[in-house]
Amino acid sequence: MKYAVMIMSLGLAGCAQLAPQTAVDSAPNVEDAAQSDSTRPQARPAALNTSVPKPPPPPTSARTVEQFDTSTAQERAEVVQAAAKPPEDTTERALGSTIATLGSPTDPGFWLATPLVSEVAEGRVTYQGKSVVVELRPIDGPATAGSRLSLPAMRLIGAPLTGLPEVQVFRR
Repeated sequence: MKYAVMIMSLGLAGCAQLAPQTAVDSAPNVEDAAQSDSTRPQARPAALNTSVPKPPPPPTSARTVEQFDTSTAQERAEVVQAAAKPPEDTTERALGSTIATLGSPTDPGFWLATPLVSEVAEGRVTYQGKSVVVELRPIDGPATAGSRLSLPAMRLIGAPLTGLPEVQVFRR
C-alpha cells in the first residue's frame, strides 16, 4: 500500500511539471515564470548617465534578502539623498501611482519596471513619505497595470516585500 501511495505521488509531481504556468503576476518569487513574453521586460536596459547606482548581481548561492540586495550602504545613501533634492537641470513630472510588486531579486539595482513610461528614464518612487531615485524601465501594458520594483528600492522606502504597496512615480 505504501508503495502505491509513493508511485501515485511521483506521478502527480510529474504532472505538475507539465501543467501550464498560471501563477499570478503579484507572486514575487515566481515573477519571471508568471510573465508572458509580451509583458516580460527586455534585457536589462543600457545604463543611463544618471545618479542611479548599478550594484553587481547577487551570487548564484543567494537565498536571503540580504544576499540578494547587493547594494552598498553608500549606494543606498546616494539614492535617498538624490531623491530628497530636486533635479538640477530638469523639472520633475508626476506620472501617477501604481501598485508595485517585488521585481526579480536577481536583477540588481534601483529600478521600477512600469507601463507608466515608454523609454528608460531616471525617476523617483515614493511610499508613505519615503523616496528613492530609481531607473524607470518600460513594460507593456495599460497605464493602470501594476509595476515591479527592485528589492533594494522596496527596502529603502519601507514597502512590504510580499505586499502590494501603492507607490507614487515621478520622472526626472
